[in-house]
Amino acid sequence: MKSLPLPLRVAAGLAVTAVEQARKLPQSLAGLPVTVASVAMQASMRAQQHLTELAIKGDEALATFRPAEEAPEWATFDEDVDLSTPAETTAAEAEPVESEDGDPEALPGYDDLTFAQLRGRLKSLTAEQLDDLLAHERAHADREAFVRMLSNRLATVRGT
Repeated sequence: MKSLPLPLRVAAGLAVTAVEQARKLPQSLAGLPVTVASVAMQASMRAQQHLTELAIKGDEALATFRPAEEAPEWATFDEDVDLSTPAETTAAEAEPVESEDGDPEALPGYDDLTFAQLRGRLKSLTAEQLDDLLAHERAHADREAFVRMLSNRLATVRGT
């Protein structure tokens, strides 16, 4: 048997493909919103990456025209703090005021606090309360990082 002309065979193939895709459409519709959202997010992230790359290249090019800024002396970060030198102390001989369970009255549960938890609570304490905490810390655990943080906060509160 003689084969049909190519355009007719291609048209028949297109018709079969269209019918197959139409049958899959109800199943595909359920996932369509997720697919569209995913593609949109990917495009957005790619655009942000390209924009950031361009900004970095621009910064590098412009850096040759202006001097680098130095960090202001008031800006200190945890990485900048040198823990190898002893902190200035003001409450070395102070007697800690403790509750019956041994915790300082200034901050109940102090002995169970992590470094980060203590740092978050320091701003609400007075100089006297900080003195008590510092004396308690020195009399009990005497952790260098805690002593330094308490001493630094005490100096800030006192304005020294």
